[in-house]
Amino acid sequence: MHLIIRTDGGARGNPGPAGIGVVIEDEKGKVLEEHAKFLGVKTNNQAEYEAVILGLERAKHLKADSVEVVADSELVIKQANGEYKVKHENTKPLYAQMRALVLQIGSVKFRHVKRAENEHADALSNKAMDEGMGR
Repeated sequence: MHLIIRTDGGARGNPGPAGIGVVIEDEKGKVLEEHAKFLGVKTNNQAEYEAVILGLERAKHLKADSVEVVADSELVIKQANGEYKVKHENTKPLYAQMRALVLQIGSVKFRHVKRAENEHADALSNKAMDEGMGR
């Protein structure tokens, strides 16, 4: 089964209150799941990685054998594709966790999009931050 995972993570302040949004779609674009999760205090990049990890964990649970991760974080996508090195100590363990999930699933592609093309996941991450901050 092929899945498309749209992810977004954000932090209000860096670090600050953080949240993630994950939308899981089938290959026809039908939404199978959506997740909004408050993370507590994290950096923006940590939140972006946490979103990808949650998406990959759900894809594994759903028994996907092919996944496309779509995100507006250029840094995470370029690190996932091997174009950038992972330098920050706070993201190295998250990168390792993501890579382990990629190996377990098998076929995973990472694609960068502009924020305007990632509105659903962005809205979920903002919802998570709002709820986590008591708004």
